[in-house]
Amino acid sequence: MFGSVSARVAQTFLGVFLLFGLPVSRAWGQADVKGRWSTLPYPMPINPIHVALLHNGKILVVAGSGNCVPGHPSCPAGAPYGPSNKSGAVILDTSTGKITGLTVTWDMFCNSMTQLADGRILIDGGTATMGYPQLLGARNASIFDPTTKTFTDQPNMAHGRWYPTIVLLSDGRVMTFSGRDEVTGATNTTVEIFTVGSGWSSPVAAGWTPPLYPRLHLLPSGNVFYSGPSQVSYMFNVSSKTWTKMNSSRAYGRTYGSSVLLPLTPANNYDPKVLVLGGNSPATATTELIDLAASSPRWVYGPNMSQPRIEMDAVMLPTGRVLALGGSAIDENATTASLNADLYDPKTNRFSSAGKNAYARLYHTVALLLPDATVWLGGSNPSRGNYESRMEIYQPAYLFTRDVNHNLIAATRPTIAGAPGSISWGSTFTVSTPDAPNISQVVLVRPGSSTHAFDMDQRLVGMSFTAGSSTLSVTAPGNAKVAPPGYYMLFLINKKGIPSVASFVLIRR
Repeated sequence: MFGSVSARVAQTFLGVFLLFGLPVSRAWGQADVKGRWSTLPYPMPINPIHVALLHNGKILVVAGSGNCVPGHPSCPAGAPYGPSNKSGAVILDTSTGKITGLTVTWDMFCNSMTQLADGRILIDGGTATMGYPQLLGARNASIFDPTTKTFTDQPNMAHGRWYPTIVLLSDGRVMTFSGRDEVTGATNTTVEIFTVGSGWSSPVAAGWTPPLYPRLHLLPSGNVFYSGPSQVSYMFNVSSKTWTKMNSSRAYGRTYGSSVLLPLTPANNYDPKVLVLGGNSPATATTELIDLAASSPRWVYGPNMSQPRIEMDAVMLPTGRVLALGGSAIDENATTASLNADLYDPKTNRFSSAGKNAYARLYHTVALLLPDATVWLGGSNPSRGNYESRMEIYQPAYLFTRDVNHNLIAATRPTIAGAPGSISWGSTFTVSTPDAPNISQVVLVRPGSSTHAFDMDQRLVGMSFTAGSSTLSVTAPGNAKVAPPGYYMLFLINKKGIPSVASFVLIRR
């Protein structure tokens, strides 16, 4: 049922313009300024509602029923997804184009996902059996193993969660919050914490009602910050399991806007700053920022995006810039689609153009940073029974340059000749590279997990280093609060701002 098409066909087609000096279109002619968008030559066979980058570089794609139960009036006859035929998930290998179907045992539609400390993926919540059309929350949880390509069901939560958010904590446990319950569809206002091997803790009442899919970020303090989408912000103390309302409120509520924890680096003493973007219908183009290391953190306006966006995505590149893309001015209205892509630079607090993608990306759009430092974009499901099957790749401007004759050519990238498979916090490790004298940054980027305009795993941690002639002596992040356990993409970035292809490294004790 799931085809296998080589992505190298697309790479060859795109690369021939550069490698052999053939004419470049006007849009491609500015690739060294805005980057370049292309469409993969094969479709996604299921509705890509939830995605996670695995530590082998492949993408886990989960639809669950895709809000389309076989036999339901909203579901086309013979639709190739849904729990009844157990094909609600696939693995996508963008390096080969191979798509592999997986078997799921319950309806994972509208779940949350995060990478565990050992690189497996925890899937939490979803749609309860017979939940349509009320959309009740499932109590289920499962762990996906990339090695065996299998799901292993875990103990149930105390109550269901449909549209929950989960976040990996510094000790490797996982916190879940919000989501509709399994009884009436009311919002679950408790926190539960999952421990591998022993299951879920007793639920702890929050004392307030969160929105669905709350935007949560683990901070270097070890606590969890709630940034939205509502205007009021909260801090969760992991030790005491209590929430504290922040003094500063945002100017906008940002339903289906995005939220990003900006880069944590030694240069800024791992100062946690959060950027929120877009949201609401009609949507806003505004952004807001908060510096959580300030003595009295306050939300302030950031720069505006080029277009308003609801159902958008925000993807952090290895350079620390944030790609804002997709969405529309009016929710689920393709005629108002926001096709401009914007690139936010935390150093200058400004946006620049990242070109235009080809297809409207609305509800259920997903996007991920890949190990080759490109961005994969998929999905869009504005109406039941229909979704956008075409996938796009964004190649940022750092992958292009000009030769002495001003012809557009591929940039020469730094390379990683050797790197350890695992490191520990505070340790010093060696990376071999022939480009050592020209490296300006060494960063760890946590593989993403994207759904509903938010990436629950996105995180960039910079590291200090000293350079030799062909090696870098790198100091790992000092603790698990800055860099929680698990796999990361290790990128080298040269003095021209060009990143390497990543090596995966496991950070653990």
